[in-house]
Amino acid sequence: KSLSEESMGRMKQRLESRNICRWRGKPIFVRHQTQKEIERESGVPQHDLDRVKKPEWLVPIGVCTHLGCAPIANAGECGGHHCPCHGSHYDASGRVRKGPAPANLEIPNYEFIEEDLVVVG
Repeated sequence: KSLSEESMGRMKQRLESRNICRWRGKPIFVRHQTQKEIERESGVPQHDLDRVKKPEWLVPIGVCTHLGCAPIANAGECGGHHCPCHGSHYDASGRVRKGPAPANLEIPNYEFIEEDLVVVG
């Protein structure tokens, strides 16, 4: 990462099927969604299209909205993330589905600057 990107609080990440990287000290769960997952998650309030720039890529901040714990990816009852500290479950799109978490996983500002390169921040 260049000094200018660091000072601007930006993170560049090459896209793979699943990445966990850090931005401003927080984990970012960069995740490729299959067509089946996109279709399954489209029937839930707050449609994916309201949370993503490309339907096949999800880029949430990996911090539980309950007390700031780090949820476990690919775990839980809803096929997404599970926070074992207090029992919150998020679906594959990072939307809270069960537990004490008051909100969905936050989506930071991000943009795709190449087909396989995302910049967060």
